[in-house]
Amino acid sequence: MDFNDTPDEAAFRREARAWLAAHATPRNAANSLVVNQETGDFSKEFPHARAWQAKKYDGGFGAIYFPRDVGGGGGNSLQNMIFMEEEARFDVPATNHFMIVNRGCCSLLMKKGSEPQQRDLIRPSLRGDLIWCQLFSEPGAGSDLAGVRTRAERDGDGWIVNGQKIWTSNAHLADWGVMVARTDPNVPKHKGLSFFIVDMKSAGITTRPIKQLTGGSNFNEVFLENLRVPDANRIGGVGEGWKVVIAFLAGERSNIAIKELQPLIASLVRLATEARIDGRPAIEDGGVRERIASYYIREAGVRFTVQRMLTALSRNEEPGPEIAIGKLVLGTLVQEMTAFALDLMGSHGIVMDAAHAPFAGVWQTEWLGSVVDRLGGGTDEIMRNVIGERILGLPEDVRVDKNMPFNQIGRG
Repeated sequence: MDFNDTPDEAAFRREARAWLAAHATPRNAANSLVVNQETGDFSKEFPHARAWQAKKYDGGFGAIYFPRDVGGGGGNSLQNMIFMEEEARFDVPATNHFMIVNRGCCSLLMKKGSEPQQRDLIRPSLRGDLIWCQLFSEPGAGSDLAGVRTRAERDGDGWIVNGQKIWTSNAHLADWGVMVARTDPNVPKHKGLSFFIVDMKSAGITTRPIKQLTGGSNFNEVFLENLRVPDANRIGGVGEGWKVVIAFLAGERSNIAIKELQPLIASLVRLATEARIDGRPAIEDGGVRERIASYYIREAGVRFTVQRMLTALSRNEEPGPEIAIGKLVLGTLVQEMTAFALDLMGSHGIVMDAAHAPFAGVWQTEWLGSVVDRLGGGTDEIMRNVIGERILGLPEDVRVDKNMPFNQIGRG
């Protein structure tokens, strides 16, 4: 595969670069450390991120690969990646943190939503005027997502929902959510689920923030008590929610894998230039240079793997299990790079106070928050199962409850 820009891609890159130059400040030595990771208190940055998403949308770059008739740019996924590469050169708020879910929800509504849902929800969601969250994980159903116990029971022309969700990103900011709930406990766990969209302002929804290691509270517990959801807000057939979940998570994982890491590597080079080993700049040490080179090579490997996937998408082909490779490598890569940065700081690496820590404590916050990439969209263990079973053809993991009625699991 040729990774060089085609003439059309080169023209789009010039257009994107010119627009960004007119609307944003380039990264430089003073601001290069403000990397595009979402690990601090996102609530404080949210208004700026939302405004930047709206500006991109109005400029034609906020929904590049969505069709024009739903408010998109009419482009493709490769153009979107080109824009992200160029955007990473500028000091702008991080929008991927909430737009991963927003874009996934819009793609879902395009394929399976009703005409009123498509008309009322897609365009404002792409612009960032509406924010979505993902009501999937539960206290007893994280990696084993099909084990959710939140119940949705028929009630006339709707459903009554009771249960608890956890680790829900931005639930406290969200206008809408996508939710998987159990509608039939008498069949195996993967077959008794249904998928809904939920108005987060509805009576019966309570959100409670979870304090993170970084000091922020981007995640929430969400309690659902006699929540009424219209049947019109069901996506897919009754009992067919697992199929919808799988399609949704594939899109989320591809967006996580696309995350732009080159600014983080550039910031690490800057740190190595300023840090000292035996009185000399750390960058002069062969071991330090070798580590940074290995990070660059692995980042490039993820980037090129994702480009192959995006090429398939641009040909209207379904993304394959290779999505899991990028997602798995990226999570560990970010954690390794930020840990290495703390090592370079020596004893100063343990100082968190922004007023006293080197580089205002950004590296410390990034390291503490890097675990997010190893959990969101599927844990490392799940990704390894996907790679082993679907790419390498290894035997499936033992699942003793796979064909057991859900209400019989754990009995006897």
